[in-house]
Amino acid sequence: MIKVLFFASLREQLGCDALEADATGVTNLDALRKKLSEKDPAWQTALANEQLQVALNQQLSTMDAAVKDGDEVAFFPPVTGG
Repeated sequence: MIKVLFFASLREQLGCDALEADATGVTNLDALRKKLSEKDPAWQTALANEQLQVALNQQLSTMDAAVKDGDEVAFFPPVTGG
């Protein structure tokens, strides 16, 4: 299982702050995002943002990074400053 966390406005959009995802067939972070997007249209919309940031085991990463059973993944919206 992959532990998946959602932060900030993404957590509010999804109505979920964490879940456990089956790692079967998930080879990288983009594949995980696509798998989660299949939950329902609201998830598809929220996770379709190409600006979405991701951390793998608490390290900022890119969507092509390999993921495996036991990893922790965090998705969060882009950080803005002002």
